[in-house]
Amino acid sequence: MIFRFDSFQHFLQMDGHGAYVWSAYLIAILVMVWLVVSPLFRQSGVRQAVARELRRETVRQGSSGQAGKE
Repeated sequence: MIFRFDSFQHFLQMDGHGAYVWSAYLIAILVMVWLVVSPLFRQSGVRQAVARELRRETVRQGSSGQAGKE
């Protein structure tokens, strides 16, 4: 069975069900985008936290090395 619409406007309206169909597509697309973008933001935060911790560790080791020299 082939589904055809008379015009693009009828395609968008989908016999009165267009609002539900297109909102479902929009929600699904937004969820998929969020599933891709969210880990990228989280990864950025984790990298910054690791860099901060590494700087703290470097400073701590440098200060403990200075105490041993005195």
